Amino acid sequence: MNSPRMRGVLKLAAIAMFGLGLAGNASAESVLRVAMTAADIPDYTGAPDQGYEGYRFAGYTLYDALALWDLSSSDKAADVVPGLATSWEIDPQNNKRWIFNLRQGVTYHDGCPWNADSAIWNFNRVMDPKAPQFNARHVGQMGTYVVNIASVDKLDDYKIAINTKAPSSLFPYEMAMYYMISNCAVTAAGNDYNVYMKKPSGTGPYKFDSVVPHERLELVKNDKYWNPARIPKHDRLVLLPMPEASTRAAALLSGQVDFVEAPSPDTIPRLKDAGMQIITVPYPHNWDYMLRVDTPPFNDIRVRQAANYAMNRQDMVDMLQGVAVAADQTLIDSQPWYGHPVKYDYDPDKAAALLKEANCSPCKIKVGISTSGSGQMQPLPMNELVKEQLEAVGFQVQLEPMDWNALIGVFLSGAAKSDFNAINFSMAPIDPVQGILKKWMTEYQPPACCNWGFYSNAKLDDLGKQALAEFDPAKRNALLTEMNEMAVADASELYIVHDLNPRALSPKLSGFVQAQSWFQDLTPIVVAP
Repeated sequence: MNSPRMRGVLKLAAIAMFGLGLAGNASAESVLRVAMTAADIPDYTGAPDQGYEGYRFAGYTLYDALALWDLSSSDKAADVVPGLATSWEIDPQNNKRWIFNLRQGVTYHDGCPWNADSAIWNFNRVMDPKAPQFNARHVGQMGTYVVNIASVDKLDDYKIAINTKAPSSLFPYEMAMYYMISNCAVTAAGNDYNVYMKKPSGTGPYKFDSVVPHERLELVKNDKYWNPARIPKHDRLVLLPMPEASTRAAALLSGQVDFVEAPSPDTIPRLKDAGMQIITVPYPHNWDYMLRVDTPPFNDIRVRQAANYAMNRQDMVDMLQGVAVAADQTLIDSQPWYGHPVKYDYDPDKAAALLKEANCSPCKIKVGISTSGSGQMQPLPMNELVKEQLEAVGFQVQLEPMDWNALIGVFLSGAAKSDFNAINFSMAPIDPVQGILKKWMTEYQPPACCNWGFYSNAKLDDLGKQALAEFDPAKRNALLTEMNEMAVADASELYIVHDLNPRALSPKLSGFVQAQSWFQDLTPIVVAP
């Protein structure tokens, strides 16, 4: 009764009942129903879980940040633009002090004013353990984006100064990831976030309406959103967790949902035959293995290189029927820090020789993987193929599947808190902070952030410090490119494929522009009757 197939049937039945319930309102409101790959509803209190999928569906829908991502184009990698701050600049007298001019005339969904006091309150909810609004769970999800902040000063009602612990030329990227929530709503809830979550309040283009735990989250358009161009073109957004790809495809084909994340490649021909729109766009997202490099066997560069030479990446692309491309590194070539790093072409003989040279044959490794989840594509068959290719050259691979949120916990805790030699954890390198600095610099080893495998290279660290202190974009990009090339030369990860971000849409949808980003803007979507 609890098999994946039965759970899928029950899920479809629940959606069908929900769909019938909407039928009577079809003429009154337009409804966009989205099938997520998440196994559960992401946290919607302003610190999303479920990876970046949570940010996409329960972050940028309900909330805004000081900076936002420009998701209006499919032709170039997305960059940041003004959000709840209209502009920012480094203090000419102090390169550790950023001045943010806040957007005026903005209110939260509950009518609470957005201003400098609200901004400082929001920083204190993860920075000040003595603040009544402090939330330890929010620290776990969002703390990495404020780890470089020393203090925040109010300059006037709509201007703040953020003082960083060291020069941080890329700091605005961090502020595109930190959501602002209504201080009034949390205060009214007695600083109890379990109460607050019954009616959360942000400034985003959607407002919270209702939730059925483990089944669906419903949002409605904010027709008073401060940016008129992003007021949703539909009335209601319904988000449904569906971790099984077959269930998502069946729901789309039966008309129970309108928009499907990550359709299984083997269902795409059938979806196309049924008139569904299949959209793919390159974006900064690498499906790879993070390697623990401070202990055997991956502390030996020969073992790391062997793993990379063992990969027949084209086999993976073929298995995925073309919804991925072979990856030579974590970045994509439309990003300015891509450079000209070494390439690990498929060479199983060289891989086997390197393992023997490293005296690691058979070379036993334990890998944590997920059964589904944000950006994990088709993790079970893909990991089985990786295992097969690694074992063909002398590795002995133990795969340990787990729920996506459990794998996120492994990632956030760092390699030292587990017995894994690697994890298949897709971390979107959408900017140089996430894609280079926090992945490779020693100071970002857990618990500080995202250097899960404890990679450490003194020369790379020095380049990173130079880049953070360099406010000339061209010079900074050159330093970041050198860092990226160095990390690839060290075979610091096992590079496999880049996701092409496939989505399947009902023919009744129009207006969606798939950005070259992990994040997407759903607001332009029009739902035909």
